Amino acid sequence: MSLSGKMVRLDLGDVVLRRMQEKDIDAVKALIKEGCEGTENRLILYLLTRPLALLMLAILSSILRCVLHSFILALVIPVFIFIICLKLTIPRSVGILGSSRPYWDYVGSSYHADTEPDLPNPHAGRAKLEKTRRRKKPKEKEKDKTSEREQVDEDELKQRSKVAGEVWVADSDGEIIGCVARDGWSRDGVCRICRLVVQSWYRREGLGRLLVQGLESRTKQSGIRRVYAHVPFPSKVGEAFFRRLGYRLQGETAGTMGEEEEEEDDYEEPEK
Repeated sequence: MSLSGKMVRLDLGDVVLRRMQEKDIDAVKALIKEGCEGTENRLILYLLTRPLALLMLAILSSILRCVLHSFILALVIPVFIFIICLKLTIPRSVGILGSSRPYWDYVGSSYHADTEPDLPNPHAGRAKLEKTRRRKKPKEKEKDKTSEREQVDEDELKQRSKVAGEVWVADSDGEIIGCVARDGWSRDGVCRICRLVVQSWYRREGLGRLLVQGLESRTKQSGIRRVYAHVPFPSKVGEAFFRRLGYRLQGETAGTMGEEEEEEDDYEEPEK
């Protein structure tokens, strides 16, 4: 018996877009780790194939060949060291999925998340959405335990939540299959989307589009008039995805409003 394609197609009408709660932290961490690994590997491969990197590796290999008298070792050792250094430094220097900080404050992001309304899902009928909400309500005991933990450091959690940003998850029958975040860095009328990750089994099903558009709808309701999206370099797939949603690279919006161009320039420099 052979398997071809996916066994079950995702029904977007069954997906609930809600704020990440404290009980979701482990699942979201695993999801973001999966997304980081793929992005890191693409970036490392890109850097390894740059002319300057190839030149430096060739020089180091030539030196090691004279010392080790082994062509294979002289070729493998510099590449291995280069990859290890990048693995250790990329998350700290780049914030691989777009956070302004290398490590997300998950507890701060989940503060009072259970009181937030869900993001709109145009694929879900009203009855189906209400049924899903009733199913995902936590037990009273779990609520009491969460309240006790929050009361301990209420002021600290409030401060952390202001800078931590918001993490929204796609919940399908209790399984976290995707997430998107609104960066904690904010300015009046500006929002920055980052850490968009979809579980590998559910990609190319429209879930990423649903997450982004749901968060866009919420930002418009709160008075946001400009939305930025972080695309990890050199992800051509991610760039094409956001272009299909109407986003453009910085520098491609010239000629409309001088004030808008100024806001783009001082908000974030294009970076690779």
